[in-house]
Amino acid sequence: MLNLPNLLSIFRILLVPPLVVVLLTKFDGKEWWGLGLFLLAAVMDFLDGYLARRRQEVTRLGTLLDPAADKILVSAAFISLVELDPGVVPAWMVVVIIAREFAVTSLRSFAAAESLVIPAGFSGKVKTIVQIVAIALLIIYNQLGEFRHLAPISLWVAVVVTAYSGIEYFVRFARLILGSPKT
Repeated sequence: MLNLPNLLSIFRILLVPPLVVVLLTKFDGKEWWGLGLFLLAAVMDFLDGYLARRRQEVTRLGTLLDPAADKILVSAAFISLVELDPGVVPAWMVVVIIAREFAVTSLRSFAAAESLVIPAGFSGKVKTIVQIVAIALLIIYNQLGEFRHLAPISLWVAVVVTAYSGIEYFVRFARLILGSPKT
């Protein structure tokens, strides 16, 4: 059960406290350290899924750990960024993003209780990439100089894509779940 992909997911979760400490502590170069920690976790997200499929090491633990690690990392990063600069990262935008994560997780849990699987869709994968880019740009916001405007734009794109992805999951799977007979 504790194969390499699962260990990578656990390590990603363990990276969250140092990331939050780095983001919320004032010291020279903190943005670059924060970006490095965040991107390390993002690369491990890709790697754990890739390895699990390639090595045929998909486990029930991994199917729980991987999305949990994703949500913990993204939520902690966005919440820390609100604390850093609420003028650049408004709390309401972060609430929309986190609410979508809880809603889709709830949808998947309900489906699982009905013995149905809701696979990750294309919009969910795009959402993840857009969120990673937005968080990365927001972490180094003060270092972007004349390209500073890209960080808030990327946040808007993340909110729109995240909301769209959540709505799409519910529209796509509502009939499947509502129409499924109880066994």
